[in-house]
Amino acid sequence: MSQSLEPSRFMVALHALPSVLLQSAFFIVPLCMTIALSFQETEFYRVQWVWSLETWTDVFTTKYYWSILWNTILMAIACVIVCAVIGFPIAYALVTRFKRWQTTIKILLVFAFLTDAVLKTFGWVVFLDQTGPANYILSWLGLPSLPDWVLYSRFSALLGMVYTLLPFSIFTIFLSVDVIDRNLLRAAYDCGAGKFRAFWEVTLPLSKSGLMAGALLVFVLSLGSFLEPKVLGGGLNPMAAELIRQTFETRINWPLGSALTIVVISITVITILLASRLLDLRQKGQS
Repeated sequence: MSQSLEPSRFMVALHALPSVLLQSAFFIVPLCMTIALSFQETEFYRVQWVWSLETWTDVFTTKYYWSILWNTILMAIACVIVCAVIGFPIAYALVTRFKRWQTTIKILLVFAFLTDAVLKTFGWVVFLDQTGPANYILSWLGLPSLPDWVLYSRFSALLGMVYTLLPFSIFTIFLSVDVIDRNLLRAAYDCGAGKFRAFWEVTLPLSKSGLMAGALLVFVLSLGSFLEPKVLGGGLNPMAAELIRQTFETRINWPLGSALTIVVISITVITILLASRLLDLRQKGQS
């Protein structure tokens, strides 16, 4: 039986070979080139292939770089929290309260998600402007206008990030809530639990996998956000992606940009590994 399976395994490996080669060519090779480039130096805007640690020494000793990286992590964490707080009620409502309009709402969410990011970002600039629709609506309701600091601030940058990444949180949480066995909730009600206790002790624990997956997606994608901090934030609170772009394009310091890229990739990989470890520990605890 095992011998008869050997040819099929060989054919599967053979069919997978082009994909492996493509991934190696377009991912692994550029990554290795980026790592190698981070150990070079630049002089008169040209890369000098001298193999030194000067670039990495600059990265680890310059507080400005680490302040931006820390700001990036804080903004990503804030985006994760806000997306989870907003996304969970929406996902829960799609499963329980709005089943009739579930497809329509999901199509609208996908449509908003697929809209060009530049268009959405500059749309928020127009909306939050002092003469924009936001203040017009507030004045029509008899409420005070938005403060001047709202636009081109950390708040508006976070708002744009949440708007862009919220669908990732909604759909991952929706998938975990949708597969929960309703008989478990009925059993909780039969045992005397109210709606809130049934939600807290049945629905929420069983949807933690979706919450973790959504949080991981949002966090990783937030680390690469550069349009929202630059446009909505006015460049006052730059994040790592914008710093890397400026290093490559404006300063023309490719070794430094490569080193900063490796730092962000390392943060991403560490986050994914920690999340995977937590998920494994949770699954072992349940078993």
